[in-house]
Amino acid sequence: MSNPKTSEAEIISTFDIAEHLETDSDIQDFLRETAQTGSPSDFIHALNIAARAKGMTEVAKQAGVTRASLYKSLAEDGNPRFETIAKIVEALGCKLVVV
Repeated sequence: MSNPKTSEAEIISTFDIAEHLETDSDIQDFLRETAQTGSPSDFIHALNIAARAKGMTEVAKQAGVTRASLYKSLAEDGNPRFETIAKIVEALGCKLVVV
């Protein structure tokens, strides 16, 4: 009897949610859900994912920041200013609302 684990190679790929955010509506729904259920660091991470889905160059241009600055702000160890977050949110077709 053969062992299935040794007879077949398993390919495991990394799941990238950015590849599945195909429309502005997808991005907005994703950010809305993260804002409602996640922490501030979760939201910044979600902004990174959304910006990659839309295109970092395009988001940087619309937000009025450099592409390098956008990457740095949204990096795992980044600490973006509120003004930067607001610009990125707007560039992604959203707005910050307090309810």
